[in-house]
Amino acid sequence: MEPSDELRELIRQVTEHLRYCCEIGITHLSEPPQVAPVSSSARAAQLSSDRRADSSNPRVGINEALTPEPQAASPLRREPQPAPMTKSINTGTAPSLFGDLAAPAVEEEFANETLEDIRAEMGDCQRCKLWKTRTKLVFGEGNPKAELMFVGEAPGADEDRTGRPFVGRAGQLLTKMIEAIGMKREEVYIANVIKSRPPGNRDPEKDEVEACSPFLFRQIAAIRPRLIVTLGNPATQALLSTRTGISRMRGEFQDYPRIAGIKVLPTFHPAYLLRSPDKKREAWEDLKKVRAFLRGEIQA
Repeated sequence: MEPSDELRELIRQVTEHLRYCCEIGITHLSEPPQVAPVSSSARAAQLSSDRRADSSNPRVGINEALTPEPQAASPLRREPQPAPMTKSINTGTAPSLFGDLAAPAVEEEFANETLEDIRAEMGDCQRCKLWKTRTKLVFGEGNPKAELMFVGEAPGADEDRTGRPFVGRAGQLLTKMIEAIGMKREEVYIANVIKSRPPGNRDPEKDEVEACSPFLFRQIAAIRPRLIVTLGNPATQALLSTRTGISRMRGEFQDYPRIAGIKVLPTFHPAYLLRSPDKKREAWEDLKKVRAFLRGEIQA
């Protein structure tokens, strides 16, 4: 190594050391102890002695010679402290719109809840800013022991007025979809990720989802459906913690990540089908899979 290369390497090591000291809060370094200069003849004698010692030790091979000696713990390094233990409602993971919701499943803490318990705890919910503009909270409705559950994004104007999910034009289409697979609306359970209508039917914001989605997860834990059909991108992303769009995921069975044994099948939202009727054929193919799964004709 050329002297200039040695100097650059020394500067790099010193710079890294100083940066580390700054990161852990050390801003003043004491002067190093003074070391008496070593003459060139003494240095040469020491080097010759070291070489003779190495050659006389046959147990030291090339691998051992290149392996650095273990270093003692630096007195400057601080040991990581354990995080304080807290109890909170866990919400799973949902990136993009739904932010970072990563945590264990909620059913461990709320395994014996009923839908009535959850609704009572929500009360006149004011956990996010949507309470200021909503008319009625839309909790969900249907069979509390349903095998099939539908999950949408948020209430619209008709839902906000009545307090019931999916009762507007999109809801009427959803009812027809349910009937098309030989079931009645009363046999399934219908809910949304958000329980209060966003003004102007805008997309829910991250803080609104973080405040409301734990109650949806608790509803699922109380119902324990065999299959959840997610309607559109937001509901699919919230339940499956994914950025993948509905066009790529629709019609493909997924595992619900919070409770083993529950399957999720994404499909188009009825409101989207009203705007794009050419997609109804694809949605019908998805519904036929739902019917076949519930009848035990296919395995997910």
